[in-house]
Amino acid sequence: MWSLLALVTSKIIDIPQFQLLALTFTVGGIIGLLFVAKKGKAGFLKLKQPPLAWIISVGGLFGYHFFYFTALANAPVADASLIAYLWPLLIVFFSAFLPGERLLWNHVLGALIGLGGATLLVVGEGDFSFSSEYTFGYLAAVGCAITWSLYSVLNRTQKDIPTEAVAGFCLMTALLAAISHFLTEQWVSPTSEQWMAIIALGIGPVGAAFYAWDYGTKHGNIRLLGVLSYGTPLLSTIILTLSGTSEATMTLAIACILITAGALIASLEHFKKKATVL
Repeated sequence: MWSLLALVTSKIIDIPQFQLLALTFTVGGIIGLLFVAKKGKAGFLKLKQPPLAWIISVGGLFGYHFFYFTALANAPVADASLIAYLWPLLIVFFSAFLPGERLLWNHVLGALIGLGGATLLVVGEGDFSFSSEYTFGYLAAVGCAITWSLYSVLNRTQKDIPTEAVAGFCLMTALLAAISHFLTEQWVSPTSEQWMAIIALGIGPVGAAFYAWDYGTKHGNIRLLGVLSYGTPLLSTIILTLSGTSEATMTLAIACILITAGALIASLEHFKKKATVL
């Protein structure tokens, strides 16, 4: 779902970023509320969660996008994107501090190889111009990477918080985005086609994707999730290529090999477990 983000947002590039964030997260939150409503009062009670859960989740959802938009506004896109996309690697490293988790050599190697593949993709999208004049933008990009990786790892400690609560987190994120929009941007009225794209984003990449990520970080293999996240820019580039928006290149092929190899190396213990069972 996240890999579809670039293709869909290409249809609405003239909508201010915080306005788009507010609208899409509102859609994502409402979709979640519809599922919550099916369970009646018991479902809505799941929205009532401790302050720490709201701080971690809303801080992650809104904080990531706030830092990302700030980075893009104050540094070249290619530079900011590469720095911001350190979050999968940071997830792998930060997960070592979780109770019962171990950081093995193959996790680190797999994450580094995946980072290499992602770097190739980002490098291929634009020129780099690392310069001290963009320091503020670079720091915002670092904040972006740290925020999302910390949110993902800390979410592991919130297993008792049901995924249905993400509906409330999305709506709170939408509210904060709306406030940011009215403070820093001018409203742009979307066309009917753009409204369709906004709704599509709210249902998938900025909706269901975050519910899935919430469940995955709480109950899945957090290190493997971090490494597999490098598949997002790869799939995104492939989708853009198939849609005719981008061109197939040797860089894409090499990046595909690196990211796949990184995921396989990081998954070695899973293959060993299956072999043992067989």
